Amino acid sequence: MTNHEFFKALEEVSEEKGLEKEEILALMEKGLVNAYKKETGKTNAGVRFNEESGEIYFYEYYDVVEDDQVEPDNQASVNLEKAKTIRRTARIGDHIEIKLKINPKDFGRLAIDSTKNILNQGINNLEKKKSFEYFNEHVDEMIVGKVVNIKDSTVYIDLGHNVTSTVALSELPREEQRKGANIKLYLSKVEETTKGPKVYVSRSDKNLVKRLFETYIPEIKDGTIEILGIARDTGDRTKVCVKTNNPDVDALGSCLGAKGARVKDITNNLGGEKIDIYEWSDDPKQLIINALTPAEVIGVQFNQQDKQAIAIVPDDQFSLAIGKRGQNVRLAVQSSGWKIDIKNVTQAQEEGIEF
Repeated sequence: MTNHEFFKALEEVSEEKGLEKEEILALMEKGLVNAYKKETGKTNAGVRFNEESGEIYFYEYYDVVEDDQVEPDNQASVNLEKAKTIRRTARIGDHIEIKLKINPKDFGRLAIDSTKNILNQGINNLEKKKSFEYFNEHVDEMIVGKVVNIKDSTVYIDLGHNVTSTVALSELPREEQRKGANIKLYLSKVEETTKGPKVYVSRSDKNLVKRLFETYIPEIKDGTIEILGIARDTGDRTKVCVKTNNPDVDALGSCLGAKGARVKDITNNLGGEKIDIYEWSDDPKQLIINALTPAEVIGVQFNQQDKQAIAIVPDDQFSLAIGKRGQNVRLAVQSSGWKIDIKNVTQAQEEGIEF
């Protein structure tokens, strides 16, 4: 391989691996210098690369010092007498470099193998570092992965950048439980390990819902509408509390979209998970009424200090307000931050609760 072919190959490796050419050249220099050391026993050597001219060459370097400053264990440290045998014009304080006529092809098998090992290991470590940096920059964001295997109750997902992560099979909607499916995930944490980055992703984290809202609703992305609370039963139902920061913008209308198109896109991304969106209110009574949607609430008693409330609903709305296995009221509590007790009209009257 000519030197020009070497630099062309370097360009290809750089693009393929997503690494800077300078990083690869630094590894190559380390490997070649190590090989030179194995061949000659000398440690005061370096390698220079000139992509423009295609030149690659070895050199030895020396620092010229006073006799009493020569370091026995430092081959680059020489006195003036020895320096003059290398370069007649040498003076104290000079840094001397001598270009060598060496062909790495002439190195022994051990030295060549050592160079390859250093280069391969170095590139591997650089790839791990780049991969960690990439995922670390995307923590708390939504990313896309591809299902590559399903074994028992675990789904293995290719996240790109030579990283595979896992989620529980129960986290995925049925249509995504197949090899080759692209799925959206919430990236919660990254750890740097000797084997490469360990990336934690989730389909059940409520923050995935938040990132989907930001993706499909521009007013949330730009801060015009703010999400103040999310509560989720993964795969079944989610409640989202929103607040508009612009009185001219309808928070609910913006989130729903024309004919419900925006929230439908989000629901589709969650495998059909139902989404209740309600508006925040500074009035605790109205907030409780909104949080218990779709049930009708006809009265609210509340304790502002303890953030506790009793919501009164018509007798025929009681089951709807509570929800299946208590889901509706539980999600209302979690998303609003209020502890809510549900009473129907009959119960309220029997207990003497005014509303």
